[in-house]
Amino acid sequence: MSPRPKKPRSCNCPHRLPGSTVLKPAGIPSKDLKKQILELDELEAMRLCDGEGLSQTEAGSLMSVSRGTVQRLVTSGRKKTIQAIIHCHALVINVSDED
Repeated sequence: MSPRPKKPRSCNCPHRLPGSTVLKPAGIPSKDLKKQILELDELEAMRLCDGEGLSQTEAGSLMSVSRGTVQRLVTSGRKKTIQAIIHCHALVINVSDED
């Protein structure tokens, strides 16, 4: 049984560059680091809830997804971000629209 297709999400991050953006610890070459992939929708959910102070319901309306989906995105994004910081991994923000 194949998974359900991903619902289109509205992401309006102000700094959307093509490809990926990498944040890494200073002094360690990228090739020597494990990578933690942060998807654009996770970043957008964190930006709206944590950065803009919106409720998950308000963020869901702006992203065209349910409140529960926003909760899962925020939880997943926070976990990936803290893991990258604690374990000195490169945090790769995947801003490409291809899936």
